[in-house]
Amino acid sequence: MKRTLAILSIFVSFSLFAQKKTSFDPVEMVNPLMGTQSKPDLSNGNTYPAIGVPWGMNLWSPQTGKMGDGWMYTYTADKIQGFKQTHQPSPWMNDYGQFSIMPVNGLKLSQEARASWFSHKAEVSKPYYYSVYLADHDITTEITPTERAAQFRFTFGKSDSSYVIIDAFDRGSYVKIIPSERKIVGYNSRYSRGKYENLKNYFVIQFDKDFSSSGVWDGKDFLSETQELQNKHTAAIIGFKTKKGEKVNAKVASSFISLEQAELNLTKEVGSDSFEQTSAKAKAEWNEQLSKIKVEGGSDEQTRTFYSCLYRALFFPNKLYEINKNNEIVHWSPYNSKILPGRMFAGTGFWDTFRALYPFLNFVYPEINKEMQEGLVNDYKEGGWLPEWSSPGYANIMVGNNSASVVADAYIKGLRGYDVETLWEAVKHGANNEGPMEAVGRDGVKYYNELGYVPFDVKVSENAAKTLEYAYDDFAIYQLGKALNKPASEIEIYKKRAMNYKNLFDPASGLMRGKNKDGSFQSPFSPFKWGGAFTEGNSWHYTWSVFQDVDGLAKLMGGYRKFVEKLDSVFSMPPIFDESAYGGVIHEIREMQIANMGQYAHGNQPIQHMIYLYNYGGAPYKTQYWVREAMNRLYKATPDGYCGDEDNGQTSAWYIFSAMGFYPVTPATDQYVLGAPLFKKIMVSLANGKTIEINAPKNSDENKYVKSMTLNGKPYSKNWLSHSELQKGAVLNFEMTAEPNKTRGSKKEDFPYSMSTDK
Repeated sequence: MKRTLAILSIFVSFSLFAQKKTSFDPVEMVNPLMGTQSKPDLSNGNTYPAIGVPWGMNLWSPQTGKMGDGWMYTYTADKIQGFKQTHQPSPWMNDYGQFSIMPVNGLKLSQEARASWFSHKAEVSKPYYYSVYLADHDITTEITPTERAAQFRFTFGKSDSSYVIIDAFDRGSYVKIIPSERKIVGYNSRYSRGKYENLKNYFVIQFDKDFSSSGVWDGKDFLSETQELQNKHTAAIIGFKTKKGEKVNAKVASSFISLEQAELNLTKEVGSDSFEQTSAKAKAEWNEQLSKIKVEGGSDEQTRTFYSCLYRALFFPNKLYEINKNNEIVHWSPYNSKILPGRMFAGTGFWDTFRALYPFLNFVYPEINKEMQEGLVNDYKEGGWLPEWSSPGYANIMVGNNSASVVADAYIKGLRGYDVETLWEAVKHGANNEGPMEAVGRDGVKYYNELGYVPFDVKVSENAAKTLEYAYDDFAIYQLGKALNKPASEIEIYKKRAMNYKNLFDPASGLMRGKNKDGSFQSPFSPFKWGGAFTEGNSWHYTWSVFQDVDGLAKLMGGYRKFVEKLDSVFSMPPIFDESAYGGVIHEIREMQIANMGQYAHGNQPIQHMIYLYNYGGAPYKTQYWVREAMNRLYKATPDGYCGDEDNGQTSAWYIFSAMGFYPVTPATDQYVLGAPLFKKIMVSLANGKTIEINAPKNSDENKYVKSMTLNGKPYSKNWLSHSELQKGAVLNFEMTAEPNKTRGSKKEDFPYSMSTDK
C-alpha cells in the first residue's frame, strides 16, 4: 500500500510539473533590457527597462543617467541614481512630468552622492516586476506597476540612518511631508518638448512605516525642520530606523489632474493590495495581451526575441486619461491646460509608427486603437490640429502629415464607434494648411499644391521627403473619403495628388531627387547624401516611399526586371555615405554602415518596407530571403538587440509582422504583403473571437523559402493577404523549402495593390 501511494504521489507530482511546464507564460520570455546598450552616437534600440502595464499612463525605470539625460538607463552604466516615474517615448524626445524615488543609507542627497554601484547579476528585470541590489547602501529595491500607480518594496540593512529620497526635480516642483499619515505629496512640472502653461504631474506616496526623521532639500541645502517646499528644485527626505532585512513598503500614484485625483488613482488601482497581489495582477495583464499571439517551433532565442518585441509594441502611445470620482473618463489637455471629458493619448511619432505599429494594433488590438482614435478627435478639438509627434502635445520634430494614414487605416480596417466625421475634417485641414509649427500640418503646402512637389531651392528643409510622404498621405485621405462615401468632387483632388511622387523621379539615376522651383533637378546630386532633401536617410532609402503605387514606381524604373535589379542594388552596394548635410556622422548612418547589408538601413524607418517590394516585381522569393536575413541578423533579445532606434514599437512591429509572414506595406488598404513565417506554428487570437492559424511545419534555418501555400485548404498563389478575410478567421499552411520557388507569385495578377493598377 505504501509503495502504491508512493508511486501515485510521484505520478501526481510529475503531472503537476508537466502542467506547470507546459502552461503558456509569455511574459517570462520577455527581456526588458533588449536595446538598452545604447548611446547617442550608436543606438542598439535606445530603450530602457520599462516597468509598467500595456498602454499605462506611467512607466518606471531605474535611472543611471542624471536628471534631464534622455538616456536614463544604459546597460553599460555602473551606478543607479534613482527609480524614475517616466513618460519618455524616446531619448531624443526626453521626458515630462517625472520624479524619482531612491532609498539610501546615510543622508546623501545629490544625485552623485546617492548613486549606488549595482550589477546585472543582482538585477531582475521583467515587464511587471523589477528588483536590484544597491550595493553602496545594502538595500534591495523592488517595483511592480499598475496603469497610474505602483508599489515599491525596500529591504534595508540594520541602520539608524535609512532614508528614502523623493526627488521632484527642477524647473518648478513642490513637495509636502505629512508624518502623521506616513505620506508625501507633491508635483513636478518639468518637460522637454513643446510649451505648456500648467503641466503638473501630481504624486502621492504612502509608506507603511513611521518616519523617524524628515525634511526637504532645495537642490542645495537640507532643511530638516521644513515639511513643505515649493521651489525650482525640491525633494522630500524621510528617515527610518531599520533592522537587518526589514522591508518598508511604499504605494505610489500620480495624476496630471490634481493631488485629489492622484489619491483616487492610488485607492482604485492599488488600494489594500499587497505587493505580491499587484505584481500578480500586472503579470496577468501582460500575459493576457501577449497571449493574443502564440508562437511555436522556433528556437528559444527567436521566441524570446518575438515576445520582447511584442512587449515593446504595447506601450506607446500611452494613456493620458484618468477616471474621476464619478467614474467618468477625463483628461488634462496639453493644448489648453483644462480638465476635459474623454480620452487622450501621448508619446508617439506618426512618421515612425504609421508604417507598422498602428496597422498591428488594428490587426490584433483594435479596441485600444479605437480609444486612440477617440483621443485624436480630442487632440483636434482642443488643439486645432492632429499631432504628428505628441509628447504630450505637439512636438516640432520629423516630417510628413502621417496622421492621415493613422486615421484612414483604422477606419478601413474596420474600427467603428468614434467620431470619424470630425477626423475627416481634421485630416483635410492638416493636408491643406501649414500648421503652427513645421511638424504640424504641411510645411511647404502652398508649393506642393501648386507645383505638385515641395521645391529644393525655397528654403523648405527635407523637401523631397515631405513631397513623397504628402503624396502617400493624400492617398490615405482619398481612401478614407471613399470609405466614408464622400463625393468625388471632394476627394478627387487627393487622388490626383497621390501621384505627385512622379514629379521627383529622375530617369537618369532611376531614383528620387530634389527638384527646384523652376522644374530643374537639384544639382549636384549624390544618392548617398543623407539629409538635405531627405529625412534621416538618402535617395536610396526614400526612393521606395511610394507605398500607394509601387507598380507605378516599377514602370518609372523601366519595368519589373529593372525594378528588381534596383532593389538588389540596395544590398549589393557598399555602405558608403555622404554626411555633409549634417556636418558629422549621425547615429543612423553609423548603424547602416556596420550592419553589412549595403545601403539597407533597417535601423531607421523609411526603408523598412523595401524588402517586401520584390512581391511587386514578381520575385517574392527574394523578399523571403531578405526578411529572414534581417530577422536573424538585426534582432536579438539582448541589450544590443536592435539595429537602431526601436521608436515606440515600430521596429518591433516590423519583426512581429515579419515573423507571422506578412507586412502592411500600404496602410489604408485592405492588404498585407507576404513574406515567410519564422515559426513552425503561430496562433493569433483576434478581438472578434476568431483565430488565425499559421502553419509551416518544415520551417527551419535552411527552409526559409515558400514552395507553396494554402489558405483555408485551397491553393493560394497571390503575394498578398486580405485583412478583411483574415478577420473572419483563417488557416494558412506554408510548405517551406531550402530552394527558392522562382515561379510562385511571378504573375502580374498575383501582385499586391497599387493605385495605378486599381480597377
